[in-house]
Amino acid sequence: MPSGSWLVKLPVCGIVVAVTSVRSELLQLHANVCKGLADAKRLLIINTLRDGEMTVTDICTELDLRQANVSQHLAILREKGLVRARRDGQFSYYSLTSDKIIRAVDLLREVMAEQLLPVR
Repeated sequence: MPSGSWLVKLPVCGIVVAVTSVRSELLQLHANVCKGLADAKRLLIINTLRDGEMTVTDICTELDLRQANVSQHLAILREKGLVRARRDGQFSYYSLTSDKIIRAVDLLREVMAEQLLPVR
């Protein structure tokens, strides 16, 4: 059995199989999402979208960033599955794909805050 493989018992025939390819794909997806979070401006955009959808113009105004830069980061966040776009006329509205993204970012922030506290 390959090291670190997951075992699945197939319900129909009771056969146990290793699903290293599924595990590998899940790990790749996990790394892909983390790459989406691996930029300070993208984290700012995610935090800005915390309370609901916004246009690119709204995000630019809120963060005092150029539209081209915000659009590039939003494209990456969309590619990584962290935000979605909704078109309404000439405007695109961006929102988070899941509230769990905020919880994950907040949890990471808590971990970092604990690391900054002096050890007693």
